[in-house]
Amino acid sequence: MPIATRHFDALILGAGGAGLNAALRLAGADARVAVVSKVFPTRSHTVAAQGGVNAALANVLPDNWHWHMFDTVKGSDYLGDQDAIEYMCREAIPTVYELEHAGVPFSRLDDGRIYQRAFGGQSQDFGGAQAARTCAAADRTGHAILHALYQQNLRARTHFFDEFFAIDLLRDDEGCVLGALVLEIETGEPLIIASKTTLIATGGYGQVYRTTTNAYINTGDGMAMALRVGVPLMDMEFFQFHPTGVAGKGMLITEGARGEGGYLVNARGERFMERYAPRALDLASRDVVSRAIATEVREGRGCGEQGDHVLLKLDHLGQDIVARRLPGIRDICRTFVGIDPAAEPIPVFPTAHYAMGGIPTDRHARVVAPVRHGPEEPVPGLYAAGECACVSVHGANRLGGNSLLDILVFGRAAGHDILRYLKENPNHRPITDSILAPAMARLERWQRQGDGEPVHVVKADLRKLMEDHCGVFRTEEVMAEGVEKLAALRERIEQARLHDHSRTFNTARIEALELDNLVDVGMATLRSALYRQESRGAHSRVDYPERDDQNWLRHSLYFRDGDRMDSKPVRTKPLSVDSFPPKERVY
Repeated sequence: MPIATRHFDALILGAGGAGLNAALRLAGADARVAVVSKVFPTRSHTVAAQGGVNAALANVLPDNWHWHMFDTVKGSDYLGDQDAIEYMCREAIPTVYELEHAGVPFSRLDDGRIYQRAFGGQSQDFGGAQAARTCAAADRTGHAILHALYQQNLRARTHFFDEFFAIDLLRDDEGCVLGALVLEIETGEPLIIASKTTLIATGGYGQVYRTTTNAYINTGDGMAMALRVGVPLMDMEFFQFHPTGVAGKGMLITEGARGEGGYLVNARGERFMERYAPRALDLASRDVVSRAIATEVREGRGCGEQGDHVLLKLDHLGQDIVARRLPGIRDICRTFVGIDPAAEPIPVFPTAHYAMGGIPTDRHARVVAPVRHGPEEPVPGLYAAGECACVSVHGANRLGGNSLLDILVFGRAAGHDILRYLKENPNHRPITDSILAPAMARLERWQRQGDGEPVHVVKADLRKLMEDHCGVFRTEEVMAEGVEKLAALRERIEQARLHDHSRTFNTARIEALELDNLVDVGMATLRSALYRQESRGAHSRVDYPERDDQNWLRHSLYFRDGDRMDSKPVRTKPLSVDSFPPKERVY
């Protein structure tokens, strides 16, 4: 039976902040837009972002976008592309005001302006005071932004395919991306969505780790789809561990808790960040704070019966501040820890949080790949934005508050460039059986009958493997062993089987398709980490403890074909200001 086909000008895979902001630009220009999401849009992971979005509004303290750019370059450990960083920091200001006008209910100062809190890695050069750059809606900023964008898209009549799973991109022999094969989760029926342009905005892949802040939906689907059509992934070794996850559980305690005045202590009651970041203290960049916590625990100064965490103190802030500024954190602590953070300290430990690497793009969100095109040529019709993309504005380490900014700025940039592309390419290209065949084969592979290992067992082993072999601190021996184990696990997947072959709401089949994606991005992460022989940002190697700008000031590229690694230069020329040359990064 032939597969049904729908035709659109633009296909957006993912309904988080990047996808919805792009869709809003396109629908507002009367383009025919399809948004595919495997969950209801307001359940996308953007809803979990707590602390805020950065913009140099200077509502609380003096600030400007130059300082925002410098902080981001420094925070990236000088691996970020400075042209993209400058673009993001300049666009941050109008982006936040657009959100305000779209209905985002930001917290307010007494004079009515948007409230801004201090966050990690922000400059301290304004008379000794730390910049307050992070625009917040209490501690539910992502929730507020996502709901506003969804409502605006409903007004603009964006077409949503809710609870559809994207299986694979469709790419022809000339390298053009023609849309995607998707699966309706309710019915189990495949659907071809033919599109003149495709934007991947599927988010991160934190579920590759056992302990993570990421939702179950964050399985690296878009990254793996790009790999399977020959696009490499860039800088995958840089995976951020958020310093303050609930110990043993992983739920996020926003950096905004420290921005409001919270601080960390060890079992001795010491504010130990004085040893690691004497100026920024608890608001140093996330990689610095994560390593500090891990070091305190490793050296025997951890808290609790097992000595396996430290404490985040908010009790000195008072009931009013915690209730008004951190209500979500209070709910999390009451529900999952059984404490009130306004009265007791929170047990915390670093938890897998955010991917700095991803699908390589330029600042227009066009996917660029050296496959048949050259190192900086865009793949026709293919875009990526958000956590699945690598612009690279985060480099080796992302600053808090820049993730929401990243998805919004480059989601909007994708929308603008897609409109240009549609004017130049107004017609659909044909989708032949040979183009469709690889995607159908991947779907049908999980219809095999017979005995085999359950998918959930393989997935649990994968997540433990990644946690054991590619964590906060890394060595060649441990990572090389991890690569061997992961290669063996990849072979186990070939023998895995589903025991439920029904069509209606078969979540086991979705989990199996997600596992394929997790293994691919897991291998990209391990291979890339083994490849980079230095310590930079979130990539901390015990056997190569120093940053090596002479040999490693460059991006890494991972190709699925043969598990190959390559590299390309870092872009250091910004648009209009002098570049910031690499120097020692201290806080």
